[in-house]
Formats: sequence, C-alpha cells, structure tokens
Amino acid sequence: MTEIDWHREADVIVVGGGLAGYSAACEAAQSGAEVLLLEKQPEIGGSTVLSGGFIAFAGTDLQKAAGIDDSNERLVRDLENAGGHQNDERLLRVYAERQLAAYEWLKAAGVTFKGVELSSAHSVPRAHTTDPRLLMKRVAELAARSGRVQTLLDAPAERLVRAGRGKPVAGVLARLGGKTVAIRARRGVVLAAGGFSRNPEMLKIFAPGQARAVSYGGAGNTGDGIRMAWALGAGLRDMGYIKGTFGFHPNARTEPGRDWTKLAVYRGAIAINKFGRRYVDESLSYKLLGDAVLRQPDTIAYQIFDQGIMDRATDGTPPFDFRSAQRRGLLVEADSLEALADKLELDAATLVATVKRYNGFVAGGKDEDFGRDGLSTHYGKLVKIERPPFYAYPSTSGLIATYCGLTVDPGMRVVDVFDEPIERLYAAGELIGGFHGVAYMTGSSLGKCIIFGRIAGRNAAMAD
Repeated sequence: MTEIDWHREADVIVVGGGLAGYSAACEAAQSGAEVLLLEKQPEIGGSTVLSGGFIAFAGTDLQKAAGIDDSNERLVRDLENAGGHQNDERLLRVYAERQLAAYEWLKAAGVTFKGVELSSAHSVPRAHTTDPRLLMKRVAELAARSGRVQTLLDAPAERLVRAGRGKPVAGVLARLGGKTVAIRARRGVVLAAGGFSRNPEMLKIFAPGQARAVSYGGAGNTGDGIRMAWALGAGLRDMGYIKGTFGFHPNARTEPGRDWTKLAVYRGAIAINKFGRRYVDESLSYKLLGDAVLRQPDTIAYQIFDQGIMDRATDGTPPFDFRSAQRRGLLVEADSLEALADKLELDAATLVATVKRYNGFVAGGKDEDFGRDGLSTHYGKLVKIERPPFYAYPSTSGLIATYCGLTVDPGMRVVDVFDEPIERLYAAGELIGGFHGVAYMTGSSLGKCIIFGRIAGRNAAMAD
C-alpha cells in the first residue's frame, strides 16, 4: 500500500476507552495533540469498571498517616517477587519512578481514595481504594475538559495501516456507522484495547489450562489490539503466564452482575476443597491461588471464616466487603462448623479437624502443612477461626483479565520480534506484556494503566 484514501485524521489515535486509553488521551492532549479515541463498545470503561478499584502506590500521604512504611524499592521488590523475577525490570522501575506523580495527578482530577488495604503480594498495605466507576468518570472528564479529545463509541478499530512494508504506522481502519473508514494519525497510534479474556480462540492458543475458569472481563476484550500489532510483527510477552483470579463465585457463570470476587483469605480465612481439606498457602498471590483451585476436584473451594474475620470486612471495598456478599445470599452461614459442613455437603468431622489443626498452627506460630506465615506475603498476623457464626464463600477461578501481550520498551513503544520499535505505535494497559511476569500484585493493573497510558500518550503526541 503506497497511497491511502484517508477519510479523517487526528494527531493521535487512541484505540480503547478504558483507564489506559483515557490516561493516554489526557496526556496527549496536554502535550498539545488533537486526539481521536475509538471505543468498540457503546459505553466507555472496559474492564476498569469491573475491577475492585485498587491502585498500588508507595510512599503516599495515606500510607504515612496510617504509619505504613513503604518505598519505591520495596514496591519494585514486591513486583519482582510476585512476578517470579520474570518481569522486565525496566518497566518496574518506570512504574516506581512515576507512581507518586500519578497519584497526585488523580487527586488533582478529583479522584478520592477511601483508604489503604493489604492484598495480594503486598509486603505492606498499599492497595489504595477508590470507586472504579468514579475513577473512570473523573479521568474521562479530564479528557473532555481539555477540548482536544473526541470520543467515538461503537467504533471498533480493525487494522493498523502502514504506507508500505517497514514504514511507520500511519493510522487505523475502523468501523464507523457500519462502514470501514481509514483514519490517519499525524503523529502516533496508542493501542489500549484490553486483553482477550472474551476471545475463546485466543484462550485456546495461549491459555488452554484456563479452560475451566470462569471467563469474565470487559465485553469488548477480544484481543483486537494485540492481533492488530501482532499482524505487523509485534513481539509478545508473558503469554504462558495467564492466570485467573481466585475468589470468584461460581454463580458468575450463569448470573449477570459484578462484584463476584471476595478475598477473605487475606483477612485470615482458609481455603478448603470439596473434601474439607486445605490445599494451599492462602497468603499467595490470588493468581497462584487461582491456578491452585483449578487443580481441585470440580474446580471448587470454600473460603472458611468466622465472625471475627467478618468483623474485619471493609464495606464498600469489593474484595473485602463480605457483608455485601451476605446480603446477596452468596455466603453460606451456620452457627457451628458441623452445621456449616452439612450445608456445604461436606464431611463434618473432616472440616472440624481441618479448622482445629489450622488453629493449632496459629497458636504454635508455624503452619506445618503449607508454610503460611501471614495474611499476604509474610505480612499480617494469622487469626484463629473459632468464633461463631461461621461462614463459607464458594470460590473458583475467574479469568477477568489476561495481563500479557505486546512487547514494549520503557517509552511504551511497541517492538517487533527482533526487538526493533514499530515506528509511531505505542501501547498501554492490559494488552502489554513484560510487566507482571508469572503472577500479579493487587493494584498494579490499574496503576500501570495510568502510568504507562500517560507515557504512551505523551510519546505518541511527540512522534515525528
């Protein structure tokens, strides 16, 4: 292709209307670019609005006020440990260096944080909690106030366009009003179209081991951005590490709604299988816990806890809002462990023995079965499960996001299989690889959407 009949143009084209896409659009606009944002769905938000609303920041005013000692180095170390040291350290360093500025940027945009929680792979509490829908709204409003960002809904991008083999990316082909149109990017294109948790064929290729997990995530997450760049020779990272999220209620297979994930294990619960036995160190990343539950009979587990742990719930913070699950009828409740076992159709003697053995480990200070020594990543004191009533949250693994994809450099340039940049093509959000490695730290997904989205938008706006 040497001559292209362009139907419209903008300085920067952003593909995807989630948090990464709007963060990129805001920064490109701030850099003086006219931005056209293409969203495949009839509304913005993608997987962002289905998330728990956690963002991983270190060294914030909220942490300091709570007496939490955190740092960039500790943040990087936790990301490396969660990722099995398979991460691209350059990306981790960029995240750490830019994260406090991103925190202040969000606060200036009107985003409020309710507190700081301990969650998966945290060595100290650093999950800053916010309402994901309000977060998305505030960033979209910031883009609109710039006067430089135009959003088109029901506008799926289909292909990237080059003026010729080996040439820079010049624009995209998109469906607008039922017709395929060519849109020119005078400077650069940012891919922020999410992962592929809703694409069965891609899951068969890259994650056959997740076939038994509940497939969830944004309705538009069918891998469009990855496939468009892949067609140009883009490299791929972390495809073999795709994992679901533990704590997903099995009802999500058949019932509509959101807020299906509860993580009572990070408040002190234990996870048992259908035989009433523990099978894992419950303090592991919930991605590793997701793999572990898929290896259990019928891929089902129960998070078992008592009233003391229920009292440690955090209302309004989805993974730790156990009372919301109780109101929805998702918790199984009984006045004794024997009665709870009966309701779960488990052997009562086995469940009682499992809890008694675990409580003994808590009292003795050592989990002799699985080595659990904290609530998450060696942090937080374990508690006994002994105060009625007792609760069970049925849990499986939910594939909410894929957390892998395009190879990028620290400037968010997409690079090909030979590690050469594909000129004028940038990416951010769920569809990039190299950041998470083998597993995931709570809050790092939304965090990278903001941090890397802003970098991608700024660099796209400055492309020659």
